Amino acid sequence: MKINGNSIRPGNVIEHQGRLWRAVKIQHTQPGKGGAYLQVELRDLRSGTKLNERFRSSETVEQVRLDQKEYQYLFSDENMHTFMDSETYDQISLDTQLVGEERTIYLQDGMLVMIESFEGDPIGIELPNHVTLKVVEADAVVKGQTAASSAKPAVLENGIRTTVPPHIETGTLVVINTEDGSYVERAKN
Repeated sequence: MKINGNSIRPGNVIEHQGRLWRAVKIQHTQPGKGGAYLQVELRDLRSGTKLNERFRSSETVEQVRLDQKEYQYLFSDENMHTFMDSETYDQISLDTQLVGEERTIYLQDGMLVMIESFEGDPIGIELPNHVTLKVVEADAVVKGQTAASSAKPAVLENGIRTTVPPHIETGTLVVINTEDGSYVERAKN
């Protein structure tokens, strides 16, 4: 589907220079001289390389629709990750480069993910927005420190370092944002 160059939004997948790209960031720019344009940071879906491109409103680009299907994460073996189709029980293995190394640390047994594919070829996965992880290391609370809003460093069971509120102790289950690794809330039991 053709769209105007200034209609690109973050998350859109477009076909550009013969490859598939996902728009990561956009910025509308209106210079003092010349016409306005949209500065778009693109990430190649297959190789992960980034490209900054300018699109004017007079240009058209091909927006691509990806097929999404829910799969359940089963296990990882070296740098291959195996998922199972929830309906047909077919299994698919994707390498770390396709999944994204920064995303593999959030994979948990039985987790449901969306695998995106284009023309039958898997090109990436979409994780849930939040995951529940256990705090394995957290600094002790200093008396009187809880009155002011502050945060302390903590290490989660998957090795990620994040900051948590002072009342969170080692062994506590917390909800973490998979996009940036930030603390969301204490997990409800």
